[in-house]
Amino acid sequence: MTEGVIGLLGIAALFVLLGLRVPVGMSLLSVGFAGIWVLDDFQAATASLAAETFSATSSYSLAVIPLFILMGNIAGEAGYSQRLYDSAHAWVGSFRGGLASSTVIGCASFAAVSGSSVATAVTIGKVALPEMRRYGYADSLATGAVAAGGTLGILIPPSTGFVLYAILTEESIGKLFMAGIIPGLLLSLLFIAVIYVTTLIHPEQGSAGPKSSWKEKWLATVQAAPLLSVILTSIGGIYIGVFTPEEAAGVGAFMIMALALVNRKIRFRDLKPILLGTVRTTAMLYLIIIGASVFGPFLTLTDIPLTLADELKGLGLGMYGTLLLILIAYIILGMFFDGLAMLVITLPLVFPIITGVGFDPIWFGVIAVIVVEMGLITPPVGINVFVVKGIAADVPMSTIFKGVFPFWLAMAVCLLLLTLFLSLALFLPGQMN
Repeated sequence: MTEGVIGLLGIAALFVLLGLRVPVGMSLLSVGFAGIWVLDDFQAATASLAAETFSATSSYSLAVIPLFILMGNIAGEAGYSQRLYDSAHAWVGSFRGGLASSTVIGCASFAAVSGSSVATAVTIGKVALPEMRRYGYADSLATGAVAAGGTLGILIPPSTGFVLYAILTEESIGKLFMAGIIPGLLLSLLFIAVIYVTTLIHPEQGSAGPKSSWKEKWLATVQAAPLLSVILTSIGGIYIGVFTPEEAAGVGAFMIMALALVNRKIRFRDLKPILLGTVRTTAMLYLIIIGASVFGPFLTLTDIPLTLADELKGLGLGMYGTLLLILIAYIILGMFFDGLAMLVITLPLVFPIITGVGFDPIWFGVIAVIVVEMGLITPPVGINVFVVKGIAADVPMSTIFKGVFPFWLAMAVCLLLLTLFLSLALFLPGQMN
């Protein structure tokens, strides 16, 4: 068999393993190790496994993962998500569909400390869904706002999606974080626009909430200020060059732990489950990175990435035709696979093509993460939809998927705007010190 045929068989085996629910990291590791063994020899496969495992686990840049996860876990356990939602509720809750808009704003704010779409959807959903249902919001709008708002967790920095992208493509984590800020805010505004239009057409789906006085608005903002200060310190420090991403993660984790302990939002005995949860999530992500680091060299040996790039160039689609084809493939894959898994599996194939036709790798990182977000709410395997179903057990899956569809269209509009105006993603990275 030729190298290309072995590579295709390896990719097929990977999808079979994923279909059998083998963990993503182990699937990548197994196929990569076996593929290198077949194409080279057992000694080369063993050497690759040892070298890539050591390289991944000893990488200083990966320190951002456990630290930002710890920051998000502490913020969730300390109840800071409630304060973020209350603050947004005080300012926009009195408008039509205001509670759903507050949910999106709360998700966007909490995303800036969690880096996880699932964590964002769960944490804000537990706070926002009961409130929206209390005011008679339609289940489709309420659950759709939570599921879609949760996806902001991997776009607004710190983002595990950007960290994985940076590790796999050797791009700057700091620049990717900055590149996600404006698109994250843009997507949040598009989500709010969806809510406004929906409630304008169907007023019964989201009535206006009670008005808050100026005193109540400012009080709610002051109560949310500690977490907002952590966000501004860590992310702002990266932008102005005071911190590296790793240092910002450490500073952010320390600040939020100190605030939570001093304000007695958590106690020292609460730290054990928080730390254990952080270790479990970190171990899962590290295993994915190790697996991808072994799977990547296997694909390189097969020459599939170069062959695929040459074939696409031969089709004469041009830059944007090639991009459209890749995005369609991502959307289809997102219907069946976990978003981060899809990113890890496809980047070794897609990245050489994207850079080869002339797109900026930082810009494409934002595009790739948004497409992953779309997969999180796309049937039949929209993970965020299943997460929201766990919170609102009595709401049918069909109702939740119906509710997220307008938000999915908003993501498509965001992709179009980013493609037409590349500076939306590249302006802030270009201003970094």
